[in-house]
Amino acid sequence: MVRIRVLVVDDHRIFAESLAAALAAEPDVDVAAAGSGPAALRCLERGAAEGRRFDVMLVDADLGASAAVPVARAVPEGGAEGLVDGISLVAGVRAGQPAVRTVVLAEKDDPARAALALGAGASGWVAKDCSLQRLLAVIRGVLRDETHLPPALLTGVLRELMAARKHRTESERLVESLTPREREVLRCMVAGLGRKAVAERLFLSPHTVRTHMQNVLGKLGVHSTLAAVALARRAGVGPVDLAGDVVERGGQLA
Repeated sequence: MVRIRVLVVDDHRIFAESLAAALAAEPDVDVAAAGSGPAALRCLERGAAEGRRFDVMLVDADLGASAAVPVARAVPEGGAEGLVDGISLVAGVRAGQPAVRTVVLAEKDDPARAALALGAGASGWVAKDCSLQRLLAVIRGVLRDETHLPPALLTGVLRELMAARKHRTESERLVESLTPREREVLRCMVAGLGRKAVAERLFLSPHTVRTHMQNVLGKLGVHSTLAAVALARRAGVGPVDLAGDVVERGGQLA
């Protein structure tokens, strides 16, 4: 019998333990539980190192939401005990262990967050109060590369995904209007460099950099550096690598 390894990630201990126990009663399911994002990452890493990789990860959509410390990144550096929210954890696992299928467990239907979850790499969005039979069907379905969404959410999620794609396409068009030098300046802005630092890096005068920055804002149709950075991110423009390389999502520039 082929066994399915499932990792339940939820910071509500009673729910996590109850769900894990219910799944473990299935003859072909092995289950482990983690109470935080960092703990989940450690479980996944340990399983991979031992040759017992997890197949499916069930993640609480509101993971870490009750904590006072905000989440800053998907995967804590150096195994730090920082918090990781559910959607960011999905993205981090998708990047680090793409073979693991993830399903988000939610208290309520939310088309915007479900769209974010799918965009981050989730294969499904399921209500926490769904039946065990329904959850097992979703687990087995995502292992067949199916995507599972409640029918009531489908229209809203498609609308959100189409809107996000439209914004991304428009942002890409605006970025393409920049000259190569202006794109370099924009990548420096995304990296958080100030005018003086940009001037030193690109061997330009501060006055010239200011002109380039003004041109970038004008062509992008924004009025602040923060807005320009947000638009650049939507278009897939990454920060200039302070070690000397330029990193951009999708491998378009390197």
